[in-house]
Amino acid sequence: MKHLFIIAAVLFLSTISTAQSKKYKSIALFNTQSAMPFSKLAGMFTENLHPGIEAGWGINFSIKKKHDYFWELKTSYFFHRFVQHGIPVYANIGYRYKFSDRLSASAAVGGGYMHSIPATAKLKLNENGEYENNKGIGRMQAIATLGVGTGYIINPQAAKPVKLFITYQQRIQMPFVKSYVPLLPYNSFMIGISKPITTKPVNPK
Repeated sequence: MKHLFIIAAVLFLSTISTAQSKKYKSIALFNTQSAMPFSKLAGMFTENLHPGIEAGWGINFSIKKKHDYFWELKTSYFFHRFVQHGIPVYANIGYRYKFSDRLSASAAVGGGYMHSIPATAKLKLNENGEYENNKGIGRMQAIATLGVGTGYIINPQAAKPVKLFITYQQRIQMPFVKSYVPLLPYNSFMIGISKPITTKPVNPK
């Protein structure tokens, strides 16, 4: 996973110089639940809230009339009560199909790093037989992601059109606890907006 993330990051950065007018930024709020892959949707709205916020930066490296291919670099923070504070940093590669100049659907896969900080006290016995804090600065984790979503551009004729989007994402954290839960799956429901960074026009072919 580490090598895949490095390769993805290099490819992502290599597109910057040739895609100045295709860059965009995004921000989203989300709720996340630990569950088997793509097995929980209603629970996002009826069960305990595990909130998060995510910021992203992307490039459409191939733009056609009906199809886009894109890279994204994202970082986020979420809180899972009694379990952990999570700080993922990961890269995505994805495909977008445009039904019209406003409505689109997309899918993306990715992977990267997540820093996990325990959300409860973590203690250990010292040499004097007393308990002391052993939480430390957290653990290094790897993550893999798969998401599907839809987007709606409010005003396609604007110089920097704003797009509203919804994403349903599956994230797998590893290794969570090697002895009994090596893979911890999360389902996340995200709502956000994205906006081009530059106003230079791009003419689809």
